[in-house]
Amino acid sequence: MYARTSQGFFSCFLIRGWSLWAACCGLLWTSGCQKQDTPSATGAGLGKAAGVVKVYTHRHYPTDKALFARFEKETGIRVEVVQNAADALIKRIELQGKNTDADVLITVDAGRLVRAQQKGLLQPIRSKVLEAQIPAHLRDPKGHWFGLTRRARVIVYAKDRVKAADLPTYESLAEARWKGKILIRSSNNIYNQSLMASIIAHHGKEKALAWAKGVVTNMARNPKGSDRGQMKAIAGGEGDIAVVNTYYIGLMQTSKSEKDRKVASMLGVIFPNQGDRGAHVNISGAGVVRHARNKSHAVQFIEYLSSPAAQQMFAEANHEYPVHPSVQPSKLVSSWGDFRADTIHLFQLGDKNSQAVEVFDQAGWR
Repeated sequence: MYARTSQGFFSCFLIRGWSLWAACCGLLWTSGCQKQDTPSATGAGLGKAAGVVKVYTHRHYPTDKALFARFEKETGIRVEVVQNAADALIKRIELQGKNTDADVLITVDAGRLVRAQQKGLLQPIRSKVLEAQIPAHLRDPKGHWFGLTRRARVIVYAKDRVKAADLPTYESLAEARWKGKILIRSSNNIYNQSLMASIIAHHGKEKALAWAKGVVTNMARNPKGSDRGQMKAIAGGEGDIAVVNTYYIGLMQTSKSEKDRKVASMLGVIFPNQGDRGAHVNISGAGVVRHARNKSHAVQFIEYLSSPAAQQMFAEANHEYPVHPSVQPSKLVSSWGDFRADTIHLFQLGDKNSQAVEVFDQAGWR
């Protein structure tokens, strides 16, 4: 009797000990594998999925989340999302190499997409759907990346202090009359770097430097803050003119904040260079990662985001210009008027990025 009891106790101890050891190992494994920006699946509860696509994205808009959910519902392909700053995502893919779990990289600004391409992180894709739905100058000629939305970098001004006719071009920002009037972000900002790259492409590095020096002379303060911050600074009387992306204007005009809407109501919008090359336009875009494990799903995902239905959602909800030729901007964006866009191939924005940074440094643009 005693022997059987001791044996039962010993067996129980072994079983419980093994369970505790396994639980501890599981906890250690989970802790060791957890990442700082833990991916989240937007399709929880889908049941048996047709597959998965892992998306590394810099964008953080509710519109994107809604579109990802619609893609899941229509295709059965689960979308797993890792969100972080663009440079951090690019670095992460680079460090992961062949072991990356990323299938798609989504980021803002063609300059970053070209940077990822030049690092060998994106693979060329041939898709008749994408070629039909996205104009040639808004995608890489070899298919490494594709524009999904457009945004123009425009001039906004205090309607009670500035006449729009006095600011017809980006070049006019360097005129002496605007000394102490201009508000703009730092030279580290990719939007400004791409604008500078476009000026270099059109005028050459020497003239671009002269322009940058003129703008620096005319700054109302040292560069700081976001595009929204520049607009708020105009309303606060710190300056009269700013350079911002169009969708920020739309977001300010439709903000839940009465203060933001009031700021937006004080500003006019100028699409520069309508008499020559057109206003500078950039994109949000996507590419298939070189070592993607789910290439076919990745291509299908990007095709979906360039479809008319998805493009309409981008336009209506986020006030971005669609890339699909048949889709119109939102009524709010359309109210600013039609404009001529610079059709320089966006690859040049990335290709001339290093020159743009050099020009900023030489001009003293902080």
